Amino acid sequence: MPGEVSSRTDVPLPFPHPMSGRPKWRERLRGRAEQRRRACRASAALTVWNPAGPAARNMHFSIPETESRSGDSGGSAYVAYNIHVNGVLHCRVRYSQLLGLHEQLRKEYGANVLPAFPPKKLFSLTPAEVEQRREQLEKYMQAVRQDPLLGSSETFNSFLRRAQQETQQVPTEEVSLEVLLSNGQKVLVNVLTSDQTEDVLEAVAAKLDLPDDLIGYFSLFLVREKEDGAFSFVRKLQDFELPYVSVTSLRSQEYKIVLRKSYWDSAYDDDVMENRVGLNLLYAQTVSDIERGWILVTKEQHRQLKSLQEKVSKKEFLRLAQTLRHYGYLRFDACVADFPEKDCPVVVSAGNSELSLQLRLPGQQLREGSFRVTRMRCWRVTSSVPLPSGGTSSPGRGRGEVRLELAFEYLMSKDRLQWVTITSPQAIMMSICLQSMVDELMVKKSGGSIRKMLRRRVGGTLKRSDSQQAVKSPPLLESPDASRESMVKLSSKLSAVSLRGIGSPSTDASASDVHGNFAFEGIGDEDL
Repeated sequence: MPGEVSSRTDVPLPFPHPMSGRPKWRERLRGRAEQRRRACRASAALTVWNPAGPAARNMHFSIPETESRSGDSGGSAYVAYNIHVNGVLHCRVRYSQLLGLHEQLRKEYGANVLPAFPPKKLFSLTPAEVEQRREQLEKYMQAVRQDPLLGSSETFNSFLRRAQQETQQVPTEEVSLEVLLSNGQKVLVNVLTSDQTEDVLEAVAAKLDLPDDLIGYFSLFLVREKEDGAFSFVRKLQDFELPYVSVTSLRSQEYKIVLRKSYWDSAYDDDVMENRVGLNLLYAQTVSDIERGWILVTKEQHRQLKSLQEKVSKKEFLRLAQTLRHYGYLRFDACVADFPEKDCPVVVSAGNSELSLQLRLPGQQLREGSFRVTRMRCWRVTSSVPLPSGGTSSPGRGRGEVRLELAFEYLMSKDRLQWVTITSPQAIMMSICLQSMVDELMVKKSGGSIRKMLRRRVGGTLKRSDSQQAVKSPPLLESPDASRESMVKLSSKLSAVSLRGIGSPSTDASASDVHGNFAFEGIGDEDL
């Protein structure tokens, strides 16, 4: 089971004492904010790619609801606008706060760069005017986030972090935050409640003694731990949010933060495997994925893997694992698709520049269909939220379950495009995975590098303690289930399958909701 350890394969990882050098560490952590701002300005001319960066532009911002609230100390009532990111409430803000953000962005970048902002009103707004302003503010936030300059600015991201902290009423203080490795092992780090995602990621890396130039190969994910111990991935944490606030505001012990690699191309494993800590992290993740059934193995491959694990031959173990189907993939919970027929139960996995759909056909035969991202012309995420009678809603009260759909237009054959729709609560996460795979493909095609730019610390590199703690490797692999069915691959072109034609998804959403695929534009006959 994930999280169990075997005493026969202990592997030491260097862990500094939790409070060793703590004041200097906190001083350096705080001092890096200004260094990051300077680095962001300077990095515009660089071609180095940060795996945690481009996908952040694919965040789904919305303001689906408003609510009337009373002012502090009996002040006058005001309208609060609830900003949702990836379908989850991120913060609650007033019009005046968003106006202040707009004015600050205009001061820094000029009025000609900014989208239109809804004007002030002299008198109280009618319900219709509140709704109109909500729509205008939603479009404004979406436009700012999609702009490469504005959306990545420290002004915009720090506004969202402050608003999140104020909404959840979390004071700034030092706390212990639990981060899990892929095998369920816990890593405790001391952070501030106001620390952004990158700060927490760097604190985890420092605790593990992961080198600075490998930090960008990993990301922090918010997950929900299910009853069987498996992780259901909710989203990748971004730099406009505070990880401690994000996980504690959900008020459930089911939600955890997990460290996992953030790239898709297994060729980049070579960079990580050069370092002992990086090698151990990849090894733990791979063993865990095999145990969960995410990576597909035959009995003979399983026997070879177990033999290499017993010998503690980690690099050879990973080399063999890289040849297996679904290595490095992210698997989602069971959901429904309209492929190859309506309301078809499927399990979706993302990885290796594709979405894989596993489905059970009549006769209980398990099949797999693969959709390459290079053949997706575009995709979109749509949501519908049933409202109670009266047409109004408030967060967490009187709302039906949100229905999310990922729809993509796929090149089924050389002259035929087809829309395919997946209905899943994890549709937004799937969309983010698609965007990050496209980003990775485009950087590779342009000759860029995935290696993250090393940000120099204020006052030099971090000084870590020489003390170590023993951390155990994942358990030995159990024998595969003899009853597990082998996968039958569908035709790579999917042309042999009778597909039901569907129209484009509803066109009531704005064009900005559609994600064009730059990787699709370069498709040639060799890709078909």
